Amino acid sequence: MTDSTAAAHARAAYRTFEPFHISAYFNPELGAAGRDTGLDGHAWYVGSRAEPMGPCAAGVVAAAFYSFNTTLIERSWPAAIAAGLDTVARRRWDALDTVLGNALGESVSDPGLTSLADRLHGIGDTLTFAGRPLSAAWHQSSAPDVPHLQLWHAIAVLREWRGDGHLAALLDADLDPTEAGVFHEAQHPEPGARRVLGRRITQLTREWSDEQWDSAAERLVARGLVTTADGVETLTDDGVALDRHIEDRTDAMAAAAWRGVDDAEELISSARPYVKAVISAGILPGTKKKS
Repeated sequence: MTDSTAAAHARAAYRTFEPFHISAYFNPELGAAGRDTGLDGHAWYVGSRAEPMGPCAAGVVAAAFYSFNTTLIERSWPAAIAAGLDTVARRRWDALDTVLGNALGESVSDPGLTSLADRLHGIGDTLTFAGRPLSAAWHQSSAPDVPHLQLWHAIAVLREWRGDGHLAALLDADLDPTEAGVFHEAQHPEPGARRVLGRRITQLTREWSDEQWDSAAERLVARGLVTTADGVETLTDDGVALDRHIEDRTDAMAAAAWRGVDDAEELISSARPYVKAVISAGILPGTKKKS
């Protein structure tokens, strides 16, 4: 298998698996989970995603999250620790069990869930985790012995492994945490070229003020990467080129996971019915429940 083929498989895996992965962080159970643990939305997200890292310093989690305001992590992570990381983990798995179980319906008993989870866990076990702290933490953790939760966990390891590499690409591109958010949310001239949350949601979830956002935008304008008008940033030709470079580098760094996986296309395709079920359940942003 060529490196370009493995990189293409890495890209396809990311695009295919991502909706299944983010079901942990965007689902109807989040409000109840927050109330049960006494955590606000930010603390629940930070706690449930970083829980496998253990009760480390907030600065360590901030480094792993990168594009989030450090002050958000410094407030939210200690709150999660105080609530009990084991408690957060149990509530996360309970929520996932409910939302994925409901979305998958009769497919929860599909033997394909188990075989797919086993194969993806096997791929995760071959990876080198140097420089990939969040993925390493997830790889050292475990999931309840339930097929759809095992599949989510296997996907989480691979997703965070790619994500850790993406942060290295952002560092190489000399984009600081705020700039990375502004750059990613800037309008791309090619419709549908990438998934975005939009400025309002990104600022809300990462907790960047208007002043911080606008200052980062000014720095990107000075570098010739974006233009701005009426509070809307748009990638320039140089910005589009850098965006492509970042994505290509991310895929190249994620390619190692798929080298030697001769049936990669079939393996990735086998996940699509389960991912489609999650999308059809209407629990993710921008989706509607399909009858």
